[in-house]
Amino acid sequence: MDLKPYRPMGGLFDLHRELNRFFESPWATTTPDGSTVETSQWVPAVDIREAADHYEVEADIPGVKPSDIEVTMEHGMLSIQGERHYESSREEHGARRLERSHGVFYRRFALPDDADPDAIEAKGDNGVLTVTIGKQKEAHSRRIPVKH
Repeated sequence: MDLKPYRPMGGLFDLHRELNRFFESPWATTTPDGSTVETSQWVPAVDIREAADHYEVEADIPGVKPSDIEVTMEHGMLSIQGERHYESSREEHGARRLERSHGVFYRRFALPDDADPDAIEAKGDNGVLTVTIGKQKEAHSRRIPVKH
């Protein structure tokens, strides 16, 4: 018999997540960190790291050419989308098992306020997409006088 930890609110959180999924796009999923995954058939794994002067997003996308990937930044959201094409010539060999996914993928992440939209670079190498997002040098805040 497997023991599971008691989570008094776990069922309620699961129900909430499932209801959200029901009312979203049929291909949309919200991951535990709050990012959005929209995909037709597969979801690339993503690591996000923070350094002193930049953020780095690495996505596993084997078999996807850099020309089939689009990275955009809009309204504080970083979007990564692309497509892995299916090779129909492989069907000739009488496949017994197909586990590798193909098709369109779409990932979207909210970036922190200090992310610099003008300092973003993307590079694909050996099946890994690396997106580097620079941080703004200094957070600008100022006091706004209230007029009467």
